[in-house]
Amino acid sequence: MPANPPPPLLKRVPPGAWTAFAWCAGTAFTYLTRIRLPGEYEPDHLPAIQLYRWDGVVLLLVATGLAFSAAALLSRRPLTAVGLLLTAAVAQTTTLAAVEIPLAQFLAVQTAVYFIAAGRPRRTGVIAVSLSLALLVGYMAVRILYGWVVGTSAELAVALVTLIAWLLGDAAHRSRTHAQQLAARTAEQAVTAERLRIAREMHDTVAHSIGIIALQAGAAARVAATRPEAAREAMSAVEHEGRETLAGLRRMLVALRHADQGADAGDGQQASLAVGLADVERLAAVTSAAGVRVHLHWAGERRELPPDVDLSAFRIVQESVTNVVRHAGARSCRVTLDYRAADALAIEVTDDGRGRGSVTDTGFGLAGMRERVALLDGEFTAGPRPEGGFRVAARLPIPVAVGLPVVAR
Repeated sequence: MPANPPPPLLKRVPPGAWTAFAWCAGTAFTYLTRIRLPGEYEPDHLPAIQLYRWDGVVLLLVATGLAFSAAALLSRRPLTAVGLLLTAAVAQTTTLAAVEIPLAQFLAVQTAVYFIAAGRPRRTGVIAVSLSLALLVGYMAVRILYGWVVGTSAELAVALVTLIAWLLGDAAHRSRTHAQQLAARTAEQAVTAERLRIAREMHDTVAHSIGIIALQAGAAARVAATRPEAAREAMSAVEHEGRETLAGLRRMLVALRHADQGADAGDGQQASLAVGLADVERLAAVTSAAGVRVHLHWAGERRELPPDVDLSAFRIVQESVTNVVRHAGARSCRVTLDYRAADALAIEVTDDGRGRGSVTDTGFGLAGMRERVALLDGEFTAGPRPEGGFRVAARLPIPVAVGLPVVAR
């Protein structure tokens, strides 16, 4: 399996780095608002002691150290990091002569709240946003108790942005959790589908082989006394078919064991895709030797087929012939494989037996064939013929790009 592609560059930046960047951006913005920029008559805010006195610079360095420490702890101890960021926001605000904690000083807190809500359990995110909002409320309450001016409107805006940051992070967390659940469910469904497919393969193989073995054994019993050589040939065919069946079952069980060990499904697919229409002639020969003659007719130029179409076509022929052997009571059947259409393969299996295939079918044969054809968006019909006997017909679409002639093996 190829390695997963690396995530985009921005997604590889850790949350702590984004938090530190938000603190630096907020500090730079605070400084820019206190100088006269091009096009302005005067600064938006009066200069404070933050960058003009030694005590303001020291407090700014202390707050920056707290913010960087919080960025380093964010991945390991998120709530501790939030506490340090809140302390840094208050410390930096005291040097600005502001009546509220400005949005720029709370930008790092809001960034941390987003990443905590997105990457941590929901309870941790709720605690982080609650601490942030509680600090804003407490800051205003202290100023009100001392009779100082409070920028209530600006502080409400800061609280609203903080809440929005938490909502966005919580939505990202829910989206990722849902995607993981869908991925797990898809993996489980894929495993179930693979095992069902292997079960169908096992049924097709065993049902056909048991039918052949039963016919050969019956023939050997009838001629054991009068024609010992023919009886020995029939029993040799029984032995050969039994060994082939056991080998196929062994391959399928290995595929199941690989699935249980969490291996890729490629091994199982290789085991089941080992047969195709190239094996139809061998199937016809084995069935004819068992007493039901199979007349195989190829129409059009044979060409390479996609593996799923090739396997499904062979299984449809195999199951149809098996039904003839087990249920029809016919002495022969005709298998037609028609390649003349450029975009489809037509399959037809007819016999002149009792025409009871749809009644006595085990419930897996015709249903399995119909399911295979439906998965390929093809057409399938099965039923008694008016003139007697039974007919199975399928039309399997072939992609246009697949049209290379192929020589039979």
